[in-house]
Amino acid sequence: MDERLKLDPLAYGFFKNKDGELAERIADALLEGSKNIEIAFNRHLLPHVWCHVSGGAGFSYEYSLDYNFSADRHEKRKEENPEHADYLDEVWREFRFFHDGCYRHNYTPWQGQMRDSGAMWGGTWEGHSNPDFGRIINLGTNGIRKLIADAKEKNTYDSDWFYRALEKTLDAIDNFGDRFRELAKKLAFESEDPKEKRRYERTAEAFEVIPREPAYDFNSAVLAFWFIFSFDGVDSPGRFDQYMYRCYAVEQDKEERAEMLERLWETFHDTRTWNLCLAGSDENWNDTANELTFDILKLAAEKKYETPNITLRIHRNTSEELWEQIAKTTASGIGMPALYNDEIVCPALEAIGIPPVHSHEYCMNGCNQIDIFGKSHMGLEDGEVFFAKCLEYTLHNGKNALNGNVETLTTGDARRFESYEELENAFYKQLEYATFLACTWANSAQAHRAKYKPNPLRSCLIEGCIEKARDYRNGGPLYGHGQILAEGIADAGDSLYAVKKLVFDEKKYTMDELITALEANFEGYEKLRTEFANCEKFGNDCEEVDNITSKMLNRFFTVLKRTNTYRGGIYTGGCSPFSRAAGYGRQLAAMPNGRKANDPIIADSTGPVPGCANNGPTAILNSVLKFDHWNAGSGFILNVKFDKNFFDTEEGRANFVALAKAYFGMGGQQLTSTVVDPQELLDALEHPENHKDLIVRVGGFSAKFVEIDRGLQENVIKRAMMNE
Repeated sequence: MDERLKLDPLAYGFFKNKDGELAERIADALLEGSKNIEIAFNRHLLPHVWCHVSGGAGFSYEYSLDYNFSADRHEKRKEENPEHADYLDEVWREFRFFHDGCYRHNYTPWQGQMRDSGAMWGGTWEGHSNPDFGRIINLGTNGIRKLIADAKEKNTYDSDWFYRALEKTLDAIDNFGDRFRELAKKLAFESEDPKEKRRYERTAEAFEVIPREPAYDFNSAVLAFWFIFSFDGVDSPGRFDQYMYRCYAVEQDKEERAEMLERLWETFHDTRTWNLCLAGSDENWNDTANELTFDILKLAAEKKYETPNITLRIHRNTSEELWEQIAKTTASGIGMPALYNDEIVCPALEAIGIPPVHSHEYCMNGCNQIDIFGKSHMGLEDGEVFFAKCLEYTLHNGKNALNGNVETLTTGDARRFESYEELENAFYKQLEYATFLACTWANSAQAHRAKYKPNPLRSCLIEGCIEKARDYRNGGPLYGHGQILAEGIADAGDSLYAVKKLVFDEKKYTMDELITALEANFEGYEKLRTEFANCEKFGNDCEEVDNITSKMLNRFFTVLKRTNTYRGGIYTGGCSPFSRAAGYGRQLAAMPNGRKANDPIIADSTGPVPGCANNGPTAILNSVLKFDHWNAGSGFILNVKFDKNFFDTEEGRANFVALAKAYFGMGGQQLTSTVVDPQELLDALEHPENHKDLIVRVGGFSAKFVEIDRGLQENVIKRAMMNE
């Protein structure tokens, strides 16, 4: 055996044909690895494959993530294998080019400066995706080969290399399947535990069929699913209850079925699996919830894990039975399921050219990004724009007030602004410029990835790629829209309103006095700060502040929708600060809403700034409903806190359902709920060892309270205390 093959089989396969197309070289790497890399069953006896193209040389290629490089690992491997140092350096140089192209060479100094200050970013994150794992479960690799054969007959231009890459990838999948079958036989023979032995025997039986042919019961479906899901890199299962239900329904042994689902659930938790979408409607508004939908919700409430990230689609025909189960699962305190409204999301997708037959196939990936299941490459974070930082630039004529550097447009000395409209127009220029930079940066990264980061596995699993003979990252999927997320919405809206009211309407202060106070971080200006901080805030159903905030957001959406993506679509927007909210706050100077510089407390969703809503959840919902939710093509997150006592009774849960129905009926897109005792949060802050399993909602996902950073903990507590 060539020592280089032993050192790193995937890299060896990649370098066998240096003049070949990159997609085929990656497939060659997978094919070589499928014969040689170590395989294993996880602790729940599921087949786990996590491939690295060049792990031995310091680089890895994970389908759902990106090229990654470890300089330390690279140097260590050279020390361990000095005779192959030149080869390892060759691997390093080639993969370094791919890696750096996405992270270092696709933005201007201005963009880099604004990124470092937290104003915006674009393109640095590859994002999540929703491949159709159901193709492996319901077609098998032989069924996918048939799709390729049919497409070959129709594509007459030079596409042979593309189809060879896909076929080699399918061969690699089959090789892994054969090896898992033999490994299961071996482990069954060696096992002295009757239950374990039977599991391995059933696994070996299943791999006589899968992955080449469709799964035939729930056991084989789960094995096929986890096998391909881990091969892809453990991302988002997508519409799991839809493509798994055929096999779930035919499983005769209900006890075995429940055990298999539990083993899978434990594996989801072990690997921090992302978004699993349930229920929804078809294009005729028929409800698609099924028995598996309910069983997953019940299991999630029982296990009380913060993962996977469960989302659930509701609509006009969602059954009362499902609403009741939603309330019960929410009451468990896991912050899930996050609810999405088909009545808003589907028309929003149709407005950007996606027909109903496909808009009703939407699901979420990652935290809350919207994708068309198995048909798109659009549900990812292409970038973010921090509205409050854009207002900071406006007030300081393009300067970062924390370091004094001019980082963006100079839109005029705000001390000289004579009307609110002048301030607002200057702010819009800053906002539009930051949005433009985020989009152009994202497009540059998309172009690089299309050229240097083909993905033959996902090209097998996403509709359009085989038919067009185009890669998943190069316009292959049916839909290639983009998503830029808005952060700090309420912070900017509250600040604009306060300036309008106290400076331009009531004329209590001048712009010069305000900016001088901001530059001093309000030191010596407590009276001014108190008056600005006491102005009406978004989230209290105040018409004027809500309208200012809504107008600002609509401007952002308008800019996005007239900007094309490199992938072949247009940009849309959403809001989901995730765990980054506190970090954004620390990069923000003093603001006219009364917040001081570097305060980690900022709005963590489309809702109010934590601590600023004083009129209860109905007022919060009414304020958020001033936004045009049909404009959002990505998740438009609203986190609402409920005291856990609220859910203790049937009446309380019914009231929650009524509130959610009313919100969605009036045009709300999304709703997530943190169900917690505020006093428990305070105690967890001081005694984390006593609250290791306390779960809260953070942006678009759930997390253990004691594992998030202090600034984010304070953000969550302040939100939880709003209605106390």
